Amino acid sequence: MPYIPTYNSRDPKYKTPYGAVPSGTQVQFTLRPPRAESYSHASVSARFESWGDQIVLMKMPWQGFEEGHDLFTVSLDTGDYVGLVWYSFRLEKLDGRTQDLGPYQLTVYDGEESVPAWFGEGVTYQIFPDRFCRSRIPDPEGMVGGRVVHQNWDEFPEHRPNDRGEIRNRDFFGGDFQGVMDKLDFLKSLGVETIYFNPIFEAAENHRYGTADYSRVDPMLGTNEDFSRLCDAAHRRGMRVMLDGVFNHTGFVSRYFNGDGSYPDQGACQSQDSPYRPWFNFTQWPQKYESWWGIYSLPAVNERNPSYQDFIFAGEDSVVRRWLRAGADGWRLDVADELPDDFVAGIHRAARAEKPEAVVIGEVWEDGSTKVAYGVRRKHILGGHCDGLMNYPLRSAILAFFQGGGGDAFVEGMETIRENYPPSAFYSAMNSLDTHDTPRLLTLLGAGGEYRDQTKEWRFQFRLSPKQRCRGRALLKAAALLLFCFPGSPTVYYGDEAGMEGFEDPFNRQTYPWGCEDTELLDWYRALGRLRKQHHALRRGSIRYTCGKGHQLAFIRETEAERLLCAFNAGDEVETIPIEEGFPSLILGEAELTREDDCSIITLPPRSGAVFFLK
Repeated sequence: MPYIPTYNSRDPKYKTPYGAVPSGTQVQFTLRPPRAESYSHASVSARFESWGDQIVLMKMPWQGFEEGHDLFTVSLDTGDYVGLVWYSFRLEKLDGRTQDLGPYQLTVYDGEESVPAWFGEGVTYQIFPDRFCRSRIPDPEGMVGGRVVHQNWDEFPEHRPNDRGEIRNRDFFGGDFQGVMDKLDFLKSLGVETIYFNPIFEAAENHRYGTADYSRVDPMLGTNEDFSRLCDAAHRRGMRVMLDGVFNHTGFVSRYFNGDGSYPDQGACQSQDSPYRPWFNFTQWPQKYESWWGIYSLPAVNERNPSYQDFIFAGEDSVVRRWLRAGADGWRLDVADELPDDFVAGIHRAARAEKPEAVVIGEVWEDGSTKVAYGVRRKHILGGHCDGLMNYPLRSAILAFFQGGGGDAFVEGMETIRENYPPSAFYSAMNSLDTHDTPRLLTLLGAGGEYRDQTKEWRFQFRLSPKQRCRGRALLKAAALLLFCFPGSPTVYYGDEAGMEGFEDPFNRQTYPWGCEDTELLDWYRALGRLRKQHHALRRGSIRYTCGKGHQLAFIRETEAERLLCAFNAGDEVETIPIEEGFPSLILGEAELTREDDCSIITLPPRSGAVFFLK
């Protein structure tokens, strides 16, 4: 007889509904202890964290007997509560002995507001604007920051510190909006439906995370009108545009802080009477001030200042609303967990007011349902804040699986996220294999690690050997297939499809190798784009795991109209996976199919994945 647990929060026989629930839901819990254990009483203790840890204690009446197990059941009314509920069970015997189970997490969210579905369905392409494509070699004369422009597109970004030990990020390559417009049809061939830009506003550094002027596009990229023309051209091709909102800090070189006096306005550093002075937190004006992670070039702002809030989101002509009017379709919030909840909520309200289909995606590196920042449990995905988050937990799970971590660990990690997240947040996640903040996955998988024990100069010089690159390419293809098959928006960091290498910043921010792409990878990513575009089961279907052990992983994406089986082998040997439901036919990938009695056998080559239609 199969093992029957006393409680399993992911099984509807024990808890309904599944996972996170909207407020007002009656949640039914059922315990199934073995009759042989002779438990006579059961109770549940529920701690409502957002209500000052208020505890509700309820008895669980005995409801019957089934397959050798007693049944104790109770319903918990969530009322108008929004937040986390931590619940535990206690079983008691007549002799006074007890058994405790838990605590378990129940996420209760505000289900009043619907989340636009478009973002999670299609492919997103992340562009680091300075490094994607340039239409001409720009002249930096008159631009803030004392910039240097690489004349040769194929050179490497500067990574060595200057004589003061600073890495100033003032070397530019000149990628621009016209260059992106010239490549829109290329992006469409990859199946891209959303273009996500790293910051585009005027800034002294090439990464543009130290905003100098929120009102204008960086002149090296073009003009505000060029941005609107780019959005129009993207929209005509069925693509949307998402901007990077960097609102936790500005630039030392900026109209607002004006640390170097580049701007004619009186910034916070020039005068105590400056209108921008209350935006910043000085410990000793003007020399000492709070900054992001202690980086002097990124002075932190006071997000609770009414003037700053009005500027960013509250005013009719606020930054959030102005750029949506200019053509953008959504915002990705940089360091979202370092912004106060009410600030994020204000951005969300402004975005929806300006454009009802606009989405707000937050940068959070952990499980967004349990994230604590500055001693506060965050409300990121409880409704009215972030519609979805960057899914770094998925990236970690994929990387671990293809480095030998085991399919069972992948399933457990991702089922925890699915259970903890509201469905809209789970399906609106920004799923990436790598970003501007991580090493390229091709390098990690081919080299076998980040090599932090080596010097930065060593990592700068490093190139994958032919053998390493062959292994890395195979694993990257399988990992990318997994990414495109998983719920949420598969997000391609520019150049992954071309086979770009590189460890951490700035080696992961090299220029796109136009004319020298890895054609095998490029063809594969185009096939992945078609796969995601053509199969609704991958865009909005449910997910159910059929295998997760050792080097094997398999799951089914399903709608009423179709079922797709996605199977992966992370190991160095051939793996066989039995399929006991449906008759699989291969859609994409390499695999052999055989039939034994009532079971199909899928044979996967080493370091591979495949997708099948289940008849």
